[in-house]
Amino acid sequence: MRAIRILSALSVLVVLLAALAMVTWQAMPLLAAQIAPPVTPTPRSRTIPDTDVNPYGANFFLEREVETWKIEKTLEMAREAGIVWAKQQFPWSEIQPKRSQFSWEKYDRLVAYYETYGLQVIARLDRPPDWSRKDNSYKQRPPDDYADYGEFVYAFVSHYKGRIRHIQVWNEPNIWTEWGNQAADPAAYTQLLQVAYEQAKRADPNVRVLSAPLAMNVEQGPRNLSDLDYLQGMYDAGAKDYFDILSANPFGFADPPAAPASPDTLNFGRVALLREIMIRNGDQNKAVWFNEYGWNAAPADFDPDRLIWKRVTEEQQAQYTIDGLHLAQAEWDWAGVFCYWYFRQVGDIPPAAPEYYFCMVDVDFAPRLVYRALEEMTTAVQVAGPGLIQESAPAVTTTGAWQTVVSDQASAGAYLTSEDPDASLVLAFEGGAVDLVTMRTPQSGILYVAVNGSPVPDLPKDARGRSFLDLYANPAEWQVRLPLVQGLSNGSYQLEITLSHERNPASLGTTAVIDGLVIRSGSPQPPPYGLVAALTLCLLLDLGWLIWELVRWRRPVPPAAPEQR
Repeated sequence: MRAIRILSALSVLVVLLAALAMVTWQAMPLLAAQIAPPVTPTPRSRTIPDTDVNPYGANFFLEREVETWKIEKTLEMAREAGIVWAKQQFPWSEIQPKRSQFSWEKYDRLVAYYETYGLQVIARLDRPPDWSRKDNSYKQRPPDDYADYGEFVYAFVSHYKGRIRHIQVWNEPNIWTEWGNQAADPAAYTQLLQVAYEQAKRADPNVRVLSAPLAMNVEQGPRNLSDLDYLQGMYDAGAKDYFDILSANPFGFADPPAAPASPDTLNFGRVALLREIMIRNGDQNKAVWFNEYGWNAAPADFDPDRLIWKRVTEEQQAQYTIDGLHLAQAEWDWAGVFCYWYFRQVGDIPPAAPEYYFCMVDVDFAPRLVYRALEEMTTAVQVAGPGLIQESAPAVTTTGAWQTVVSDQASAGAYLTSEDPDASLVLAFEGGAVDLVTMRTPQSGILYVAVNGSPVPDLPKDARGRSFLDLYANPAEWQVRLPLVQGLSNGSYQLEITLSHERNPASLGTTAVIDGLVIRSGSPQPPPYGLVAALTLCLLLDLGWLIWELVRWRRPVPPAAPEQR
C-alpha cells in the first residue's frame, strides 16, 4: 500500500509540474509586458491628403486584350500579388470617334472587370481623335481647341462618376513624342490642364485630378525639356491651382533606390528634386503618386545602345522594387500610390524592345521574380496602431457603395460616406479601444458594430443581439468623436461596422459618414497570477506528501510483540 501511495504522489507531482510549466510558458509574454509595453505598428496618420493609401498599383494594357479569359487571369494574378490600383489608359479617340458620338461599351466592360477584382482605376486620358485637329501626323498631338478635350473630360467623369475617382491629364508632355512633334511648352500644357481640371470638377467635385507625369531627362529643349525645368515652368504658368496630385515617373535606371539625387542624374531619387520644386512653389500639401515605377531587367547581352532605361539583373529588379517602396514609406511622407511599370503586356511588345523587360508577369502568365517579391511584401497584414487613422488607410477595407467626398471641413480634406444598407468597413488594428470621427445629421442612420465577429459590450443591443450605434442628430453635429469599442486588453482585432436597414424613427435616411478612426491603447491583459499560485500551492502540498511517504518508507518497522499464551 505504501508503494502505491508513493507512486501516486510521484504521478501527481509530474502532472502539476507539467501544468505549471505550460501556464508559465503561455504567460511569459504577458509577464514581459509588465516590464516593457507591447510594441504596436506605427500608424501613418495623414497630414498630406492622398498619402495614407494602400500603395500597391501597376500599369495595365487591358484595352489591347481581346480574350476575356486573359483579362480575368491578369486581374486574378494582380489581386493575388496584393495590387489594388490599376493605371489604365482610356484613349479619347476610341471613346469619342466622332464629335457627336460616344462609345462606352468596351470600357464599361473593363471598368466592371476591375471592380469585380477589387482594383481602383486611375484613368489616363489622352490620344485625341483625328477630328479634333488638322495635323494628324502624330497621334498624341493635342487638339487644336483645348475646349474639345475639356468636353471629353466632362463626359468621361460624368459617365464614371462614383466608379472612377482619379484621372490623369495627358502623359509626359515634356517630350516631343507625347506632345505631337512640337516644342515642349509647359505653359500650353498648363492651359490644357486647367481646362481639364475645371471640367472634371464641374462633373464631379470629388474626382481627384493628377497632373501628367513628366519624362525623366536632362535636355534643355526645344523638343525635349528636363522634367525639373518643365515642372517649374508649369508653376510659373499657374498650374498649382489645377491638379490635386502630382504624378511622377521615377525609373531607377541602373542605380539602387538609395542612390543620391542630382539634377544631372536620372535615378529613383530624382523624384525628391520634383518635391523640392513643389515646396518652393508653396505646394507642399499635395501628394506625389508614382505613375511609372521600376527597373529594367534586359538580358546581359542586350544591345547597350538600345538600353534607354539601362539595365539591372532580375534579382536586382525585384530587390530594388521592394527597397524603393520601403524607402519611400519610411522617409517620404508625401508619397502615395506606386504604379509599377508594368504588370503584363498582351504580346505586342517584342523581346527585341527594351520595354519588354519591365514586365512583372510574362505574356504566358509566368510570374517573374519581381512579382514574387511584391507578393511576399503585400501578404503582410496591414494593421493600424494607436493614433488617428484616415478612412483611406491601408488597414481599412470597404465593401458596398461608399463614396469619397472632398471637404475642407473633413480631417485631411476628405471623408467616406454611404447611404447603402449593408455597406461595411473593416479595420484591422492593434490596441484596446476605437472611436469614430463622424458627422451626425437628420439623415444619419444606424451602424452595427462588431469586434472579431462578436458584439461590443459597451454599446446597446438590438433584438437579435447585435451591438449598434445610432448616428442620428438634429441639428447636425460635425466631427463628433463617438466610442465604438472600449476596454479591450491590448491585442490584435478586427473591427467591422455595417450600415443597417433600420433607422431612428426621427431620421430621414440611412447615411453614415466616416471621417476617421481613433485607435487607443488598452490595458495590458493581467497574467494568470492566481492560477500560477494555486498550481504552486498544490505542487508544494504534493511534494510534502511525497517526502512524508518516503520518510515513512525508510523508517524501520518495529518487531511484532510476542504472542501471549
